[in-house]
Amino acid sequence: MTQAKAGDTVRVNYKGTLADGTVFDTSEGREPLTVELGSSGIIRGFSEAIQGMSPGESKEVTVPMDKAYGPHNAEMVITAPRVHIPPDLHPEVGQKLQMGGPKGELVMVQVVEVTDEQVILDANPPLAGKDLTFFIELVEIIG
Repeated sequence: MTQAKAGDTVRVNYKGTLADGTVFDTSEGREPLTVELGSSGIIRGFSEAIQGMSPGESKEVTVPMDKAYGPHNAEMVITAPRVHIPPDLHPEVGQKLQMGGPKGELVMVQVVEVTDEQVILDANPPLAGKDLTFFIELVEIIG
């Protein structure tokens, strides 16, 4: 039977969970996810887990943080004085915002703390620093 390899485009059903069992993403109730194995659009550990699978095969795999979103980087936590926050913006913990990056790009950040003097923003991916467990079913190898 044919096995998935790097460069193949595949369709998979999946459920991603954290160590405590919290589901952070799933294809349940949607069409299977279509991805190219080894491309930059998919986390490395997820892609590696699918390689070698045959259509109809299922497995559970834990992807360590270094093959997922990497460790949480303290340098990506930004303290912004309230005087630099637009007066019409009322940040709340958990709120996601876009801000300009050093090269003019838009960067997604999450508000992690708000005081009268400052707002602390985290630009790390939400799953940085976490090992991720995936339940994967290879539906089809497209080519």
